[in-house]
Amino acid sequence: MCRKSDTVCLIKSPVLDGVAGLPLVERLRMLPDPRRRRGVRHPFVAVLLVAASAVVAGAQSFAAIGQWAANAPQHALARLGARVAGALGVRIAPSTATIRRVIGLACPGGLADLTGADPAGSHSVAVDGKAARGSRHGSSPAAHLLAAITCDGRTVTQLRVPDKTNEITCFTALLEPYDLTGVTVTADALHTQRGHARFLVEEKKAHYLLVIKANQPELHRAVRALPWKDVTARRYDRETGHGRRETRVTRALTVTDLGLDFPYAAQAVRILRHRTDLKTGKASRETVYAITDLTSHHASPQRLGRLARSQWTIEALHHVRDTTFAEDASQLRTGNAPRAMVTWRNLAVGVLRLSGVTNIAAGLRRNTRNAHRPLPLLGLT
Repeated sequence: MCRKSDTVCLIKSPVLDGVAGLPLVERLRMLPDPRRRRGVRHPFVAVLLVAASAVVAGAQSFAAIGQWAANAPQHALARLGARVAGALGVRIAPSTATIRRVIGLACPGGLADLTGADPAGSHSVAVDGKAARGSRHGSSPAAHLLAAITCDGRTVTQLRVPDKTNEITCFTALLEPYDLTGVTVTADALHTQRGHARFLVEEKKAHYLLVIKANQPELHRAVRALPWKDVTARRYDRETGHGRRETRVTRALTVTDLGLDFPYAAQAVRILRHRTDLKTGKASRETVYAITDLTSHHASPQRLGRLARSQWTIEALHHVRDTTFAEDASQLRTGNAPRAMVTWRNLAVGVLRLSGVTNIAAGLRRNTRNAHRPLPLLGLT
């Protein structure tokens, strides 16, 4: 496996070829078993599926995964492929120690790749990073993970950002193995890099919508100075939720002939957000600028506003992991355990979203009450 170490590997992972459409159990069988053959008692894939099922049922730690496995009924263990013991064919669940050891040894990059969604055909893919704060240990910094997520909330994959560097160095390695033809990649201002734009358009045949902030001062000044008051192409969106009322005004301006110094730039976007707190009545205003290679024929202000909004999908995933799974309070710090647990959380949120669940916390509580419920979500019929 080539994407397993903290030092990002730039070689395409061979396990991703031909895995699209395969059920989860078949994909996990492609992951090498890191254990020595001698003394192995529990099937490798069964241990992984036990961990995945327990997290879909709300488990937040290895101890909770072990407890879920110990209480799982025989029919659930059979569908998970648990070890058979004795003449009666009793299924034996792996212990907490076994689960912790196996998950900690498994290739974290391969696990993230094989449990992720195929982005081909998706309208957009959002890229952003998050630190697992609880993984900080002594002088070792917290694991910072860069991830990509589709517009419908399914995580594509994630990579750990090497220490003493930042997310920029991992952007191309994160997306390199995937077919992104026709997909619009959105990212925050950190990734508004000319090299990233060329990579997406020239190599991946994809599109981009990148936020512009003061970290690119010349580009930011140039976009701000555009004649926005003369723009007639605009879109108004209003919504109420999360305790506030928000109005977004999206303007788009063709910049092909304006000499904007950014590769393949076709349109600049300005989004003006007016927010009112429904409890306090306090109003706020924010202006966001972005740039895209999508022309006005392919992307109206309405579509550009939706694409900009889709970047919040990954922020919502981070919020769920923090509030529902208490990720920042997790005490997992050693080896590959922090990255593996984040992968299981991403998978859990993705399968719940795909099944129509809008409240992840409620969906997890529902799965907790019946050990059978997480299995169909993972394709174990």
